[in-house]
Amino acid sequence: MSTWVFGYGSLVSPVSLGSTIGRLPQRGEDFLAAECRGWERRWNYGYVIDPTRYVGTEVSRIDTVVALGITPSANAVMNGVIAAVSESELAELDERERRYQQIDVTSAVALVEGDATEFLIDRVVTYVPTRGPITDYVDARDRGRAGIEIRYWNLVNNAFDELLPGAGDRFRATTPEPDVPVVDVSRIE
Repeated sequence: MSTWVFGYGSLVSPVSLGSTIGRLPQRGEDFLAAECRGWERRWNYGYVIDPTRYVGTEVSRIDTVVALGITPSANAVMNGVIAAVSESELAELDERERRYQQIDVTSAVALVEGDATEFLIDRVVTYVPTRGPITDYVDARDRGRAGIEIRYWNLVNNAFDELLPGAGDRFRATTPEPDVPVVDVSRIE
């Protein structure tokens, strides 16, 4: 049985995904543009930072970085990618996305490129934020101490712009504007 992961944020970047699974996925082979029905992206995932692990002019102004999550929405269709992963690679992704819950979205996913009959797509999973990160986001937002890391903002926007013609525009049109600023902070790698 093969497992595919639906990426809707940083996992749309093959380089970002590859840094976790230890190999660069190949477009058209094990990394395909797709869409997922019934879910909508939101800037709703908060991560309380250790300021000693971040640099930038606004590190002292925020204590929580915000990233993308998803929420159920009956009529929504969001664009993204699916990537085939091995069991060990999925375990690495589970560790990366440890404050998200892995859920099965097989029946909600359709390919945007390629012919589904060419690929063995038995199971597709994605990651939904757990209650803790959503609470962290809301709390920091309400205190004015949350922001989107500029590196993450650029990574996601560039990944969609490079995916397919029009994919970046669709990403921006179907993702509500964030209610926190994009800030000059970057995690020290």
